[in-house]
Amino acid sequence: MTSPDAVVWLAVIVAGLGTYALRASFLFLFERFGDVPHGVETGLEMVPAAVLSALVVPAVVAPEGAIAVIGNGRIPAALAAAAVAWFTESILATIVAGLLAMIVIGAV
Repeated sequence: MTSPDAVVWLAVIVAGLGTYALRASFLFLFERFGDVPHGVETGLEMVPAAVLSALVVPAVVAPEGAIAVIGNGRIPAALAAAAVAWFTESILATIVAGLLAMIVIGAV
């Protein structure tokens, strides 16, 4: 019987090799066939926004695991940060605005 540590390390190594193989396959595939198709390029351009949304929205709307809209000070702070991000396109200004909004609202 194998030890739990060996199983965990084997899972980590297999997952790492699988991730590497998946990423490398795109490099080799498009090196062989030429340019990335327009549809794939358009889809890949949307990935960062989708990932950021998937990480931020649950932390704002459901900070303790359950959806909380009423009395949730994170929502106005997130809206303020989103407005600053939209108008300034500055990461630092967005972070500062979000933190200041959370401090003023008392959501910290």
